[in-house]
Amino acid sequence: MTCHAGSSIVSAILTQPKYSVMADTPLQALESKIDELIALCRDLNRENQRLKVENDNWRHEREDLISKNELARSKVEAMIARLRSME
Repeated sequence: MTCHAGSSIVSAILTQPKYSVMADTPLQALESKIDELIALCRDLNRENQRLKVENDNWRHEREDLISKNELARSKVEAMIARLRSME
C-alpha cells in the first residue's frame, strides 16, 4: 500500500506544471535547433542553386570570350599573312 501511495505522490509531482515545463524545455530547445537547421539547409540550398546558375553563366561567358579570342587571332594571323605576301 505504501508503494501505491508513493507512486501517486510521484505522479502528482510530475504532473505539476513546473515539472512538465522543465521536461518540455529541452524538447523545445531541440525543436528550435532543428527548425534553425532546417532554415539553414533551405538557405544553403537556395544559395547553392544561385551559385550553380552563376557558375553556368561564367562558363558560358568564358566560352564566348575564348571563341571571340580565337576569331580575333585568326583575323590577325590572316592580316599578317597578307602583309608578308605584299613584301
